[in-house]
Amino acid sequence: MNKKLLIAITIIVLVLIGGVSYLAFNLEKQKKANKDMQELADLDKKEMVNEYQQFADQYSEMKTQINNDSIVAQLTQEQLKTQHLLKQLKSVKSTDAREITRLKRELATVRAVMRGYIIEIDSLNRLNHNLTTENTRVKGQYADATRQIEGLSADKESLSHKVAVAAQLDATGINMALKNKRGKTIDKVKKCTSIQVSFNIAKNVTASNGVRTLYVRVQTPTGDVLGGGGAFNYENRSLESSMKKSIEYTGEETSVTLYRNISEFMSAGTYTVSVFADGNVIGSRSFTFK
Repeated sequence: MNKKLLIAITIIVLVLIGGVSYLAFNLEKQKKANKDMQELADLDKKEMVNEYQQFADQYSEMKTQINNDSIVAQLTQEQLKTQHLLKQLKSVKSTDAREITRLKRELATVRAVMRGYIIEIDSLNRLNHNLTTENTRVKGQYADATRQIEGLSADKESLSHKVAVAAQLDATGINMALKNKRGKTIDKVKKCTSIQVSFNIAKNVTASNGVRTLYVRVQTPTGDVLGGGGAFNYENRSLESSMKKSIEYTGEETSVTLYRNISEFMSAGTYTVSVFADGNVIGSRSFTFK
């Protein structure tokens, strides 16, 4: 083999070795680049999975923060959609660039929808807070008004009671006299054939005018009551009177005199005369006879 041929063969071998080395280097470099891209794609997918999961969990939390059936139904629908996209993402390969891109766009939409609901719910919660504050204020005002009304009612009831008391008739100057058969006043009960009770109905401008029936009740020293005047009501019970008389009351002072014949035994001692009108005791006085 001549020298020139040997040189040519050597050059060809060196060129082949260099080409193979270059191809091997580029192949290793491409392999490393593909590995880096795969790791990046896996990391991107993992981040998307975490974000989808966070949105799905956040929908559950948001539904507990609002008391609105319509919005809760919308949140549930968006949560189911997010969970469905998450399931798709988990099943797709990270190398499927087209599907990953689509799910990334869907993620952006989910993020925007979530942001809208956050703003809406925050606004509703602030409104509810304001309404609750206003409701508390109104309830406080209502409670104050109720207390004032109750106070006015109590005042009115008290005033009505005072007016009713002021309108009651008042018997003054009550006197009881014993009479014999000739109509003369005596002081011994054994000669008494009749009794006379007299008194004045005091002037009262607050009392209503009209016919009034007056009942006189005479209690003997033994605790019995001289009857014959008819029954009347007093404190939800019926009492027997000794005598009664109807008068026309005009609001001015009015003198009243009543008589009762005595047929029963009269004992010496203290007699109590009580005058009643309109279901009230309007005067009472005791007298002692021999």
